[in-house]
Amino acid sequence: MTLMVLALIIFGLSYLFIITEWINKMLAALIGGFAIILTGIVAQDVAFSAIDWNVIFFLIGMMFVISVLRQTGLFMYLAIKIAKIAKGKPLSIMILMYLLTTVVSAFLGSVTTVMILVPIGLLIASELKITPVPFIITMAIGSNAGGAATMIGDPPNILIGSATDYSFIDFIVNLTPPVLVITAASVGLIWLMYKNKMKVSNEDKAKLMSYSEANLIKDKRLLYVSLIILGLMLAAFSVQHLLHLGTATIAMTAGLVLMLLSDRKRVEHILANDIDWVTIFFFMGLFMIVKSLEETGFIGKIADGIMAATKGDPRRTSMAVLWLSGIFSSIVDNVPFVAAMIPVLEQMEKVITTPKAMDPIWWSLALGTCLGGNGTLIGASANIVAVGIATRSGYRISFKEFTKIGFIFMIMAIAISAGYVLLRYY
Repeated sequence: MTLMVLALIIFGLSYLFIITEWINKMLAALIGGFAIILTGIVAQDVAFSAIDWNVIFFLIGMMFVISVLRQTGLFMYLAIKIAKIAKGKPLSIMILMYLLTTVVSAFLGSVTTVMILVPIGLLIASELKITPVPFIITMAIGSNAGGAATMIGDPPNILIGSATDYSFIDFIVNLTPPVLVITAASVGLIWLMYKNKMKVSNEDKAKLMSYSEANLIKDKRLLYVSLIILGLMLAAFSVQHLLHLGTATIAMTAGLVLMLLSDRKRVEHILANDIDWVTIFFFMGLFMIVKSLEETGFIGKIADGIMAATKGDPRRTSMAVLWLSGIFSSIVDNVPFVAAMIPVLEQMEKVITTPKAMDPIWWSLALGTCLGGNGTLIGASANIVAVGIATRSGYRISFKEFTKIGFIFMIMAIAISAGYVLLRYY
């Protein structure tokens, strides 16, 4: 019991530092991870064995892919193209940027997508001489919604995919339908919230329309090669069970091939600037901390508590997991939350022994953690990254300003997800 209390204290302090960002989140996770070893809660070999290398190398591989795609100018081209399609109308641009962010996040990841597209949203707003804050908030919300649709779209789904036998196709089949409904509802919300709040002059519209998007493509050969490799990678994800390959191997193969085919002299630059080592080491520390809760029996107690409250009924358990995940993921970062919840569901599998009965509970966890992240500024990594980019550009978005918008979208999304789970599985 003493070790369990000590593990909880280390876990709680690590969470506190991650949430408040009093210290860098990577440092918080790694200090917590090594604290459990130094205090004797878990042996070093056990702590190190908890690191999910499939997740780690998947993230690195995807970062390689994104780095090469960014070199081609594709993302800037898409944004300007969308602005022209919208004829410079700010509300139409916002909706189209939201949709673009949602779609791209499903395949390139929520954090990566906001890193690429938020600066473009800032540029468009600057040209139109309007505040970019609504663009930033809705794009962050879209990134989390789109990320919920696939196995590779959001860190919680990456973790769930690695911990289970679900395939890339399983995620699409089970999670994309509610995300499509949520996306349509979100577009309606954006229209209602901002339809009379953004006015621009005809001169500013004309200036934006004068951009030549064709000139933004920097390397057509690399673009075509990158799109082919990206297509092959996504195809491989869809049949990975037939190939008997993990997501990490597929992503790393695609990333390494693109690195070889692009400018090989930039490898050191990419490793130094384009690989998010903070996120990589953050995950490593997190895996170690959560392992201490599993080893000391705390995870088992949480699982027993949920099972007792729901009396082991899969329908009630699904709803409990969905709403619990949604609310908690809006309060704390969804990555450490889902890392802590995965062992809880693995414990539940020992009681709910019918595999099909566990399916909706896993999908409820995925939907709750990904969509719950929209509830507050600190609910998801993509939110923090998007607001950080805006801050560096001179636009401050407060916790309250983000939350009063994000919370509405979160409640709506979780409610739609609850209806979907009940209708589809029960």
